[in-house]
Amino acid sequence: MHNTLVILVVGLTPSLVGEHTPNLRRLAERGAMRPLQTVTPAVTCSAQMTLLTGLAPGEHGAVANGWYFRDLSEIWLWRQSNRLIAGEKIWETGRQRNPDFTCAKLFWWYNMYASADWSATPRPMYPADGRKLPDHYTHPPELHDELDAELGTFPLFSFWGPMASIDSSRWISDATRHVMTTRDPTLTLTYLPHLDYNLQRLGPDTDHPALQRDLRDVDALCGELIGGAERDGRRVIVVSEYGITPVKDAVPINRALREANLVAVRDERGREQLDPGASRAFAVADHQVAHVYVRDPADVSSVRALLEGLDGVESVWGEAEKRAHGLDHANAGELVAISAADRWFSYYYWLDDARAPDYARTVDIHRKPGYDPVELFFDPALRSPRLSAGWRLAKRKLGMRQLLDVISLKDTSLVKGAHGRVTDDPEAGPLVISSQADLLPEGAIAATDFKALVLAHIFQGDAGDGQGGSATASRRATAEARGAEDSSATSR
Repeated sequence: MHNTLVILVVGLTPSLVGEHTPNLRRLAERGAMRPLQTVTPAVTCSAQMTLLTGLAPGEHGAVANGWYFRDLSEIWLWRQSNRLIAGEKIWETGRQRNPDFTCAKLFWWYNMYASADWSATPRPMYPADGRKLPDHYTHPPELHDELDAELGTFPLFSFWGPMASIDSSRWISDATRHVMTTRDPTLTLTYLPHLDYNLQRLGPDTDHPALQRDLRDVDALCGELIGGAERDGRRVIVVSEYGITPVKDAVPINRALREANLVAVRDERGREQLDPGASRAFAVADHQVAHVYVRDPADVSSVRALLEGLDGVESVWGEAEKRAHGLDHANAGELVAISAADRWFSYYYWLDDARAPDYARTVDIHRKPGYDPVELFFDPALRSPRLSAGWRLAKRKLGMRQLLDVISLKDTSLVKGAHGRVTDDPEAGPLVISSQADLLPEGAIAATDFKALVLAHIFQGDAGDGQGGSATASRRATAEARGAEDSSATSR
C-alpha cells in the first residue's frame, strides 16, 4: 500500500491555481490536474459524501447540507452523525482490500461515529446559560486532549461567521500533520475551508488583494502538508467540492411561498417561527439549490408553476428530473429549485423584519431552517461591529444572557459569491490535482469516481507492480478499484 494524503481545499478551481498558489501549481506541474464533475447540489455535505462513497446523493442520502425530517416535522442542517449516510465509505473498502489499512478523517463532514480509525470534527459546547464554547469532537476520545495540548483550543469562531479566517484552517493543518506523524495512517483526509469565506464575501475576483492573500495563505498550508507528506513517501491528492461563481442577490423563495399562503408560521411573543409541519409547502434553502417540501401531492403542480415564475429561478425539478440527476431520495423535497447562475436562495420566510425570529440576526447554523451566507458579514449598520460583538461576549462571560445579534437582515446583496448549481465553465468548477500523473485518467473526473481513484493511488501504480507509467495502466488501476468496490457492494 502507498500511504496517501487527500487535501480538500474548499472553493479551489483551475482558474485559481497560478501565480498566488506556487505550491499547488508545482504539484500540478509535477503531477497532473483535472476538472472534477461534481454533483447537484454542489454543497459540502452532498459533495463530500459522494467523494467518500462513490454514490450520488440519491443513493447516500445527503441531499444537501440539511433537509426536512418528515417524521419529526423539523428541519435539521449540519447534523454530524455518520449513521445518516448510506453506502460503503472509502476506508471500509480499503480495509476489505487489506486489513492493515487505516484512515484519519479530519474535519470532513459526518465525522461523528464514523468507522474511521481517527477523526476530529467541530463540536461546540452549549452550557445551559446560553453560551457557545469552542470545542471539537474526536475519535478516539483521548485524541481531543492530545490535540488541545499540542495546538490549543480549536478556534471555532474563525471556522465560520464574520470573524472567519485562516486560523481554523491552520489549526486543522497542524492537527493533520500531528496525526500523520504520530499515527501514520494509510489514508489521511483533511479539510481546509479558508478560501470559502472571501470567495462568498467578495466573489471569485482574483484581482482583489484580499483574495490574493487568501490564496497565498491557504497555499502555504498546502505546501507544508505536501512537503511533509512527500518526505514521508506519501502520495498526494488535492480536491475541491465546488467552484464559487459571482452572484448579485438572493431569491426569497419562502417569502413567495408565504405570500401564496403555503408557508405557516406560529407567533412566539411577537416573533414568527416557521412551522414546517403545518405548512402546505416550504423551502429548505441551501446556497443555489432549494428543496421544496409539499405536503399534499395535489399541490405539487401549482407550487411548481409558482416557483418557475420566480425571478432568479433557473429550473424546477420534479420526480423525473431528480431521478435523472441522481437526487431521487426520500430526504429530498417533492420539488428541487435551482437558481440562476448569478443568484442564490435566502431562507427568509417572514414578511416584516420586526417579526423575524431572534436567531435571524445571529450566527446560528442549527436553528435557521436554511443556509444563511449573510452570517459571514457584520451588520453594516453597526458603527463598531467588533466592539459591539466584544461587548456582548463580555456580558455573557459575566453570566448575563445576551443575544449576539450582529448579522444584518436588510441586504442579501452583501453576498458576492455562491455555489450549489454545477458551474457552466469547468475552469470555475472543482478540480483534482495528483502527484501521480499516471494515475489520473484523461479528461474530467466524475465525483462518483473519486473514491476509486484514491484507492488506485493507495493500492496500484508503483513501478514494482508492473502497472506504473501509462494512461492504460491508470485506467486499469481505477477500473480494478471500482470493480473491487462494486463486488463488495454486491456481497452486501
